[in-house]
Amino acid sequence: MQTLRASKCGLSTAQLPSSILDVIDSLTRAGYEAYIVGGGVRDLMLGLNPKDFDAVTNATPSQVKEVFGRRCRIIGRRFELAHVYSGRELIEVATFRAPPKKAITSASGMILRDNNWGSIEQDFSRRDFSINAMYYQPHKAIVLDFCHAVSDIKNKTLRLLGDPLLRFEEDPVRMLRTLRFAAKLNFNIDADILDVFQPELTQLLRDVSPHRLYDESQKLFTMGHLNRVLPMLIEFGIWKQLFADIPPQISAFIERAAKNTDQRIQIGKTINPAFFYAVLLWEPFLQRCDVYLSKGLAPAEARAQAGLDVLKRQATRTIIPRFAETFIREVWEMQSRLLSPKPQQIEALSGHARFRAGFDFMLLREKSGDETTLGMGHWWDNYQNLSADEKEKAISLYNRQRARTRRKTAEVDSGAKNTSTQIEPLVKETESRGRRTRKPRGQEEQASFNDAPQRGRGPRSGAPTGGMDRGSERHNRSRDGQDQGGMDHNHPILKRKRVQRDLTQVVFGPTQ
Repeated sequence: MQTLRASKCGLSTAQLPSSILDVIDSLTRAGYEAYIVGGGVRDLMLGLNPKDFDAVTNATPSQVKEVFGRRCRIIGRRFELAHVYSGRELIEVATFRAPPKKAITSASGMILRDNNWGSIEQDFSRRDFSINAMYYQPHKAIVLDFCHAVSDIKNKTLRLLGDPLLRFEEDPVRMLRTLRFAAKLNFNIDADILDVFQPELTQLLRDVSPHRLYDESQKLFTMGHLNRVLPMLIEFGIWKQLFADIPPQISAFIERAAKNTDQRIQIGKTINPAFFYAVLLWEPFLQRCDVYLSKGLAPAEARAQAGLDVLKRQATRTIIPRFAETFIREVWEMQSRLLSPKPQQIEALSGHARFRAGFDFMLLREKSGDETTLGMGHWWDNYQNLSADEKEKAISLYNRQRARTRRKTAEVDSGAKNTSTQIEPLVKETESRGRRTRKPRGQEEQASFNDAPQRGRGPRSGAPTGGMDRGSERHNRSRDGQDQGGMDHNHPILKRKRVQRDLTQVVFGPTQ
């Protein structure tokens, strides 16, 4: 073990928030050992801005609660911890742990219970990476280095403490942590880790709770180096263990969304981790929509059912919380609304709670080369920067263009129908014409018709054989009770007595 001066490692109390100093001071005054440990110390030495700080002590969780009272809450079953609230800050306080006398593990070797208290030396041996195993005591201004961690930081090497295969079996999530730290810190992974880190080993992640895997995936999405870690997930075989139906390839849409997420984090903007899940699951969602549309479902119903199916399938790997599922489905549904909005609903749509997320999603699709957006991402981008009067003009112009497009579509459809009716049939049939569709005859044709003997039903006895007028012809048809079209005029329904209707009841309703 090396005891190093804090100033030599680039550490000072001026870099620390008052919340962590308050926790360390309170435990020290109560007679316990207390150190700052983990990623906070590592990031300070690398010149980074730590997100949070963790403390470690020889006080048990119940003793920590005695020190801080109502400010402390004990959590965890597999790994019991104390959460101490200092103002608005939350400090995680762990107790020194020792190797268990009889480890409670799963069939694959994963530790199920880890609550054996020990000394600081024993606690060091339980930590995963050397760069996370430095103990900083701010008031004594010393750093305890048990494993040449300072040297690993200088050499930018990510090294596991102990046998890498055994450490991965104890906690398979360490495989995710390995890639996360390598991408975030731009460190080289130690050769001993690479020797055992094979795609077959990632099967151990099946033993990890889907809830915990979701939490770890969120750390990957929000660390600010998402675009760097995605290829590593594919290379080491972890992609297939995290994402059920997403092909192990980085599309232009996924890559652009990853870069956009990293940029927002680097400039201090907030992000919703569920947004990237919406990006990842977009293609499986579209494929599932096509399945339901082919079965005859309405588009809205197909989208709703496809969203449920895709998220249910993903829950077998990472269980997305209900509120995040709702967010994802609303972003997907917003795509169809933004694509073809009704003119009278455009302004209301721009004020929708999910408009911003849906718009960002559509704009990313459009910039990634997705032509199905029809340029509406750019249209909405311009619309948001217009004044009230300019927005009205833009909506009016959009309405005219929309009507023109519909007319063109209708003309194309009607033209297609007309073309189809002009196609010559394979079998020509003789056209039967009724009395009303009879072609007009010329004078010569009419004269020859009058001189010719009448065909069909004969005249009454004593009637002339030629030149029968139209009235006589109708009279003959009425006597026979059937015309040339085959209608029976003697049918009872045509002979029933008509009843005069009282129109007042039609206008004002029945009176009683």
